Amino acid sequence: MTNMQIDIVSDIACPWCAIGYARLQRAMQQLAPDYEFTVRWHAFELNPTHDGQGEPILPALAKKYGRNEDEMRDAQANMMSIAKELGINFEKLQERLTANTFDAHRLVKWADEHGKQTEMKQALFEAYFGKAQDVSDSSVLISCVERVGLDADAARQVLASDQYTKAVRDDEAKYQQAGVSSVPAFIVNNKYLISGAQDPEVLVKAFQDIAAA
Repeated sequence: MTNMQIDIVSDIACPWCAIGYARLQRAMQQLAPDYEFTVRWHAFELNPTHDGQGEPILPALAKKYGRNEDEMRDAQANMMSIAKELGINFEKLQERLTANTFDAHRLVKWADEHGKQTEMKQALFEAYFGKAQDVSDSSVLISCVERVGLDADAARQVLASDQYTKAVRDDEAKYQQAGVSSVPAFIVNNKYLISGAQDPEVLVKAFQDIAAA
């Protein structure tokens, strides 16, 4: 049995992070049962200074990347096709608004202590990309908590406090200092960096090469 630890640096607002994890799942399935994987999620904010009302995503992305809305619409449509093939819900990808994801990251940290970190992350992806819900809104966050079977009252206490604030900030500082400037980023066995939402076949080959090394 080959053991592999995969630390995923990602943001809830990053569609490629959801795609990247779905592709990782396929790679892990291909390598079972000879490999055993441990997955941990780490915080990254694509828009850490976001506050106030969200903006429609297409003009916001066009402004951010210096492109026009049609180009952004085509890029998002391409991601929707990829997501559909992977079985993940991106139905409202082009209808969402920009959002601050800091509190969502705090809840992912909290969910980790209850063995539900991945489930929480996926529920947040579903809420944002599949339903265009505001993942900075506490009621949306609580609905995600309930969806994965965790205690809503305990989650409300987390949101009302500064719990896990330091854990999220420490994550962001650690991986920024390590040179992670875009997500998703996969750190394998605390040593090897795989950047981007790579195809399952690429990941399988990378894991095999790492195991051989």
